[in-house]
Formats: sequence, C-alpha cells, structure tokens
Amino acid sequence: MFYRDERLALFIDGANLYAAARALGFDIDYKLLRSEFVRRGKLVRAFYYTAMLETDEYSPIRPLVDWLNYNGFAMVTKPAKEFTDSMGRRKVKGNMDIELAVDAMEMAPHIDHMVLFSGDGDFKPLVESIQRQGVRVSVVSTIRSSPPMIADELRRQCDNFIELEELREVIGRPPRGEQISPRATVEAADD
Repeated sequence: MFYRDERLALFIDGANLYAAARALGFDIDYKLLRSEFVRRGKLVRAFYYTAMLETDEYSPIRPLVDWLNYNGFAMVTKPAKEFTDSMGRRKVKGNMDIELAVDAMEMAPHIDHMVLFSGDGDFKPLVESIQRQGVRVSVVSTIRSSPPMIADELRRQCDNFIELEELREVIGRPPRGEQISPRATVEAADD
C-alpha cells in the first residue's frame, strides 16, 4: 500500500535483488523501477548497494554502476574481498548490510515509507527499528523461487511484502541472453 503524498526511499541490496530476479528468469530495468516508485509516492532517494572487485581491469558490473550513478541512484560501493576457499576455489565476498543499515537509520526521520529490495533475514532488526521510528517498511523479494529468496522472519516483520514476480511486467526485461536482436527482428519481418 502506497500513498501519493508519502516520502519514499528505496534501499536496493544489489546482489540480493539480482539473485532474486535471476531465480525468476528476468532482469531488472532500473529506469522502469525508479519510474514506478516515483509514480507511487514522493521519491526522496534511491540507494543501490554493491561490492565491486577492484583487482580486475574490467568489472562486468561497472557499466550498471555508472549508469545508475548518472540516472538518479545514490551509489554505495566498496571493494569486494577476494579469497580462496578450502576447496581451492576463488571466492568473492562483499557484504553491504552495514552500509545499508546506517543509511536507512539516517534517512528514517526524513521519510514515511522505506522500500527494501532484499530478502536477507539479517535486516529484521533494522526493519523493527525503522518501524519504531514511525516509518512503514515494504520489502521486495520473492517466495516464488525454489528455495524462496526471502527469509520468513523478514517477511513477517515488514508492513508490506511485495512479490518481485508481480513487478515483472512493470520493471522487468528478458535476461540478456534471451533478448531478440534487431537483426533477428528484421529477418522475421522479411518472411
């Protein structure tokens, strides 16, 4: 439930939202996502959180981060840590939970409604604290993936759960590998 005159802030856990959308088989169109929430209320800020590998010359997430930064999102990034696990596999770790929580606590006095794009159960105490400050909290994630991408305790705590699958038509686009190329469209039109 959204009200047109309420002040909104979006808090997007980039890795978590990406994983949820991928589990549902679509990509997020962030221009459409931002437009949708501008339509739902008075958008004060849209934060996007992600850790980035700084050791690689090219990061696949860099174009997205740059685009978001130029298109109305407050980008919060930090270097990811790279390590080798006990099986000898290269792993990357970059948790942005603390940064998101600090920003949410700082924004709480300035907003009426927080929209959290994450299913991470670690955010339950944050949601409780934000609610005690009089701010309504909606969480966007999915229960339609297997396994569900939202922790049950977070879903129970929030004021409103928004199923990501139900936003597919509004903010989604097909995954990159499934998009029709302009050439294929031209060839189909010639038939």
